[in-house]
Amino acid sequence: MSTGLIIALIVIVAAVLIVAAVLTRRGRGPQHGRGLKRRFGPEYDRAVARHDGDEKAAERELAERVERHGSLREQPLEPAERQRYEDRWTAAQERFVDSPREAVAEADRLLAELAKARGFPDGGQYEEQFNALSVHHAHHVRGYRRVHAVAGAGTNARQDGDGRTDTEEMRAAMVEARALFEDLVGPPRSREESRTSTDESHLRAGQPRDGRNDGRGHLPWAFNRRHAKGS
Repeated sequence: MSTGLIIALIVIVAAVLIVAAVLTRRGRGPQHGRGLKRRFGPEYDRAVARHDGDEKAAERELAERVERHGSLREQPLEPAERQRYEDRWTAAQERFVDSPREAVAEADRLLAELAKARGFPDGGQYEEQFNALSVHHAHHVRGYRRVHAVAGAGTNARQDGDGRTDTEEMRAAMVEARALFEDLVGPPRSREESRTSTDESHLRAGQPRDGRNDGRGHLPWAFNRRHAKGS
């Protein structure tokens, strides 16, 4: 075989490999984006909005989160430890009646401590902890963001003397944050059972479905919009 023919064959093979690589990359690109959108849900849309509609930039950010935290293994809770967290959450809910701002601050602290106990980064590094949670609990982290923002707003208001967070906003933040709390503290089989539309209607009314404890250590909400006091 002549040298020229060998060179021609090499060029052809190289061209075929390059074309195959380009086609493979194009084929994976949209799937990669769709996979991130499925995985992150609302958090995907928020990332896109934060990047002014640039989906590629948002996907790079989310892909980096997965690469950084995707291998994290959540640690189990001992039954007694789980009960302590459930009792604290119930106490925070009941406290909302008289001290909504303090209740929200306690919920913020509780979620940070619970996430750390499950193996996520320390709550003192909120952004790092939130990013890790978003990889494993993407569809429920918005509530954590809301209570953290409200708790921060309360601290700033006390420091500078102006501004108040609406009681309804604090109540809504607590309601939404419960979804993440249930994900982190509850057994897998009970997570969705505890978040039904029926539960939500009774949370607003301040009444349990049957007038008793729900059987998993979560007492019903002890407040509603008529009775919760402003802070």
